[in-house]
Amino acid sequence: MTKYQYVGEFEFNASKKMLFPYFSTASGLAQWFADDVNVNNEDKIYTFIWDGDEAKAKSITNKTNHYVRFDVLDPEDDDPNFFEFKIEMNELTQFVYVRITDYSEMGEKEAAELWESLIHDLKEIVGG
Repeated sequence: MTKYQYVGEFEFNASKKMLFPYFSTASGLAQWFADDVNVNNEDKIYTFIWDGDEAKAKSITNKTNHYVRFDVLDPEDDDPNFFEFKIEMNELTQFVYVRITDYSEMGEKEAAELWESLIHDLKEIVGG
């Protein structure tokens, strides 16, 4: 199947320190990203649950208050999906931006609509 890379950038009125747990912890991700999220802290494998379906991903890169990357675990896929959250601050304007990279089978329009909806939900939670 053909894979696409979606990159979206979203401005937040919140600090990097406040936003980071929403991208890096099971409880934070469960508030906006999935119906439920469980994590095995030993191997950093997250189980994401949407409408009863499960997907597993490993947190392979994590730098506190800056970024986190998840590689989706699928033994049948030679080119695994991943998604990454980067939190950046514009030094000039002091605005905080979240850059999302999503590498999957989703087309660009479908991915853009999905991420815009998810980020809208997150902004409702953080007030940003």
